[in-house]
Amino acid sequence: MAVYNYDVVVIGTGPAGEGAAMNAAKHGKRVAVVEMQSSVGGNCTHKGTIPSKALRHAVKQIIQFNTNRMFRDIGEPRWFSFPKVLERSQRVIERQVQLRTNFYARNRIDVYFGKARFLDSHTIIVRDPHNGSEELRAQKIVIASGSRPYLPKDINFRHPRIYCSDTVLTLGHTPRRLIIYGAGVIGCEYASIFSGLGVKVDLIDNRDRLLSFLDDEISDALSYHLRNNGVLIRHNEEYAKVEADEQGVTMHLKSGKKLRADAFLWCNGRTGNTDDIGLDLVGLEANSRGQLEVDEHYRTSVEHIYAVGDVIGWPALASAAYDQGRSAAADILDDEEFRFVNEVPAGIYTIPEISSVGQTERELTEAKVPYEVGQAFFKDTARAQITGETTGMLKILFHRETLELLGIHCFGDQSSEIVHIGQAIMNQKGEGNTIKYFLNNTFNYPTMAEAYRVAALNGLNRIF
Repeated sequence: MAVYNYDVVVIGTGPAGEGAAMNAAKHGKRVAVVEMQSSVGGNCTHKGTIPSKALRHAVKQIIQFNTNRMFRDIGEPRWFSFPKVLERSQRVIERQVQLRTNFYARNRIDVYFGKARFLDSHTIIVRDPHNGSEELRAQKIVIASGSRPYLPKDINFRHPRIYCSDTVLTLGHTPRRLIIYGAGVIGCEYASIFSGLGVKVDLIDNRDRLLSFLDDEISDALSYHLRNNGVLIRHNEEYAKVEADEQGVTMHLKSGKKLRADAFLWCNGRTGNTDDIGLDLVGLEANSRGQLEVDEHYRTSVEHIYAVGDVIGWPALASAAYDQGRSAAADILDDEEFRFVNEVPAGIYTIPEISSVGQTERELTEAKVPYEVGQAFFKDTARAQITGETTGMLKILFHRETLELLGIHCFGDQSSEIVHIGQAIMNQKGEGNTIKYFLNNTFNYPTMAEAYRVAALNGLNRIF
């Protein structure tokens, strides 16, 4: 068996693994990555972020075509099947794989395809799908193996009408009615996608409100628009059992309710991919959700083994994972640019989308911080009126006395882009981080960014 020596070996080529590998390679380290799928990109590219967002964009275009008056002059509303819409996401995946494959080639990073498993704390064996194997020895190892949907054993996920957030990408028909269990970010995003295709969706939430980490007003707006698009949301419910037959799926809830649909989608929780990589051989142990504990330098209890991305839990976002990977490599390199990733904007790609950074009104109230609110409604902005995307708002939370920015919350078209303007100002030092920035600088007109000026005026009018 061939043995190869490296400075750094990274398990996984999702955003976290890519960030670690690229940063280490660009600083002269000899790097190898191991990927269990047949091409690079990890679950982010093949099963999660990229395909679901490509799906969402296609559905959003369909909604616009079917509701915009201008398009009625060229034809009647059209119905699109779920498999047809999936074709677009597959093309995006292929382009992403090509792009990322070139990254590894240009940076002379060796890529091994197969299942990685520790032999000891410095050695990994890679077994390929044809039962071949190779040993990789490294001074430093980064675990970036990602996560997968948590699948309870009492539900038969082999049944052709029962899906999880990974296997839903193989759905070969468009159900008339769909039950989605789990109203977290993934569940809400798929509720938007399927309702946009005209599917009747039952969204089952085991909590009392959607996405409770969001600002309450934004959470309420999401609930309203999902319901307005035909999604039936059932809060404070838990399943008792799920039964499937050739015609459909029946879900029995602990409250005594019984729901029937053509298909069932499980979106309730994820687990780290750590159960079969030989952690016991290096003295590491994952928690009940398959996640590894790390310190503020992304080191596990074995000092030269790092862990980043979904496999360490919060925030389990592709954006944060990439930065965590870069930071782990920075620690390996003793680079002064190391940072612990803890200020992360939330991006939720429902229809309309949501993004936020900083504190919520509830958090500020509980902390007894004297804050004020500035609001801009998209329906009042010229750019939104031009594009027809008038749903939504920008909300700025700021300190009443110092005018320091405390939170940015956005709901509506392009929210995940708009929020970064506020994020950039929040990260300025001293007097640069105040709501007055938005009054003392000129914004292009008409733009969505102009909402910051409108919200700033609205907020300052409350205190002056």
